[in-house]
Amino acid sequence: MKKNNEVPYKIYLEESELPKQWYNIRADMKNKPAPLLNPATLKPMTQEELSVVFCEELVKQEIDDQTAFFDIPEEIIAFYKMYRPAPLVRAYFLEEKLKTPAKIYYKFEGNNTSGSHKLNSAIAQAYYAKKQGLKGVTTETGAGQWGTALSMACSYFDLDCQVYMVKVSYEQKPFRREVMRTYGAQVTPSPSEFTEVGRKILAEHPGTGGSLGCAISEAVEVALGKDGYRYVLGSVLNQVLLHQSVIGLEAKAAMDKYGISPDVIIGCAGGGSNLGGLMAPFIREKLKGEKDYQFIAIEPSSCPSITRGVYAYDFCDTGKVCPLSKMYTLGSGFMPSPNHAGGLRYHGMNSVLSQLFEDKLIEARSVGQTEVFEAAELFARVEGTLPAPESAHAIKGAIDEALKCKETGEEKTILFGLTGTGYFDMKAYEKFHNGEMSDYVPTDEELQASFDGIIGYNNPKL
Repeated sequence: MKKNNEVPYKIYLEESELPKQWYNIRADMKNKPAPLLNPATLKPMTQEELSVVFCEELVKQEIDDQTAFFDIPEEIIAFYKMYRPAPLVRAYFLEEKLKTPAKIYYKFEGNNTSGSHKLNSAIAQAYYAKKQGLKGVTTETGAGQWGTALSMACSYFDLDCQVYMVKVSYEQKPFRREVMRTYGAQVTPSPSEFTEVGRKILAEHPGTGGSLGCAISEAVEVALGKDGYRYVLGSVLNQVLLHQSVIGLEAKAAMDKYGISPDVIIGCAGGGSNLGGLMAPFIREKLKGEKDYQFIAIEPSSCPSITRGVYAYDFCDTGKVCPLSKMYTLGSGFMPSPNHAGGLRYHGMNSVLSQLFEDKLIEARSVGQTEVFEAAELFARVEGTLPAPESAHAIKGAIDEALKCKETGEEKTILFGLTGTGYFDMKAYEKFHNGEMSDYVPTDEELQASFDGIIGYNNPKL
């Protein structure tokens, strides 16, 4: 083990040190997350019911809250080697700029063509779809990172890929859309006129820019109506957190090499996949009482599902065709303002992270869009990487914690997830530089109106 003062700017693991297993947080949770419910019966979804929508092997992973570790298939490990292990970076330049005694590290997940961590789960889901003998898959995407990753994975396994992209992102991020098409995906702006649920949403919300909840509804409808197709999802589900644990497992292995232990672990939070993945091995130690860490989820104040949402059973999608999940939610009918962090514009939070938050094992904060881009620009100037708007939420959180250390003199070690690059998000940066960026925050009245439509809100039976 090397001494802390010998830490290089980038820590790389060897290919032989790639994690061979994914870690399932639920196995070590005292209070397990509540099961998915069938909206028709309000009873826990069975494996058979879920297998109509999702791939069979992924369903097993979704409902298993006892198995701590799942072996990663050799075919997936082989694909991971194209871009993994991903580096753990000591942000020396950011520390110097902030003049903070804190030590800042970030796990960089943007060193692949999809530009984000999403490929970690996309290749797994495509693998299991191919193994099942399916023709193709359908999905939704917000900012386009998940859609890009899935299109790459489907191309690798020669699967058809149909993506419903949130309309505002479809219009704001044409180049990410074109990467998807380069890899053979069919990309449709959502809500669309091509599905029954899309037409219904457009009738109720004329001119809407859409939401992840809308796009999910359309993708599920299409999957259910096509033989040999299943629906796959880039966040929110437990199976996705499982696959993303590769992020945290690598980060911990890299830190252990130098005897580093983080005090604070920070991630941006939309549906919860990257935050859950980053903190996985660390939360395991906390759950087992072996170590203590501070975990902070950073979300946009325009879509504050954890910080201002309610903990209740709610639909995962706007069209109410998906199972019910107990989570922190703003309501499946909540239509967030069209901010530039498309991947964080989801009304609910993963059930595992929701339960951990309910149990006060993790914290959550919301931040405004303008201050997020200020942090992104500072980071780009001193660390040399242009972050995605989603990732910049974690950067903002890390900077805030580092500045607190500057005030107190504490030498805390901060770890955050740099989930992706922002090179396809230049329209957002243009708005910021032109002073045209807004910081819309929903009112209590708007949120209450949305809460009133949640099936589990004020329902003691749920």
